[in-house]
Amino acid sequence: MENGQIKRLTDRGYGFIQPANGGDDIFFHQSNLIDATFDSLKEGDNVTYEVENSDKGLNALSVKKV
Repeated sequence: MENGQIKRLTDRGYGFIQPANGGDDIFFHQSNLIDATFDSLKEGDNVTYEVENSDKGLNALSVKKV
């Protein structure tokens, strides 16, 4: 599991996580949230997640608010 912080949220059900160890922001979709709803997230919230490589870049899976 990786650690990071919610950097940006959209009104379309997705957002971006800033990894704690630096690097490029990681995309996530609300369908990859665990034990949280998209509406309960705020920019700056700490999260854990797993990383998947896709054709469009890095995606966060199993995103969980800590």
